[in-house]
Amino acid sequence: MNTLKNETAIIVGGTTGMGKATAKLLLQEGIEVIVIGRPNKNLETTKEELSKLGTVKTVGIDLFNAEAVQNFISELKSFAPNVKYLVNAAGYFSPKSFLDHTQEDYDIYHNFNKAFFFITQAVSNLMKENGGGSIVNIGSMWAKQAIKATPSSAYSMAKAGLHSLTQHLAMELAEHILE
Repeated sequence: MNTLKNETAIIVGGTTGMGKATAKLLLQEGIEVIVIGRPNKNLETTKEELSKLGTVKTVGIDLFNAEAVQNFISELKSFAPNVKYLVNAAGYFSPKSFLDHTQEDYDIYHNFNKAFFFITQAVSNLMKENGGGSIVNIGSMWAKQAIKATPSSAYSMAKAGLHSLTQHLAMELAEHILE
């Protein structure tokens, strides 16, 4: 286990895939990791596994629940005062044709982006206070490339929005937080 660098990384969606892999890399560098995931058994299993590599905290948040996201944001400064890194890696993918999508289907993707937007805003303000940081948003090739065999218009639209947010963050935050 590496010595802590007094830096914290928040990984939204760190219980599987790229988020979990990133958590492992950061822990190996001695960075404390806060994994945000759905409040379920997978979150606890991830904590047990990753704790072997370093200091890990987990927070169970339903990203579709605006009140839960807001509660996390309001406690963020006391929970992660040394935040230096943010990875937005949470995802949801349920291919469905455009004509079959319901408002509920669309809202799932929209609520993910809304959660990413406001969590990123809160973390960015802390990074600014802390003298810098890094933000990584995990997008998708579906944001730029349609695949007829896998209809995913709402997913693609949401990921394109995340790509656009990433470009705006680079421009707007460069002087404040980017290292």
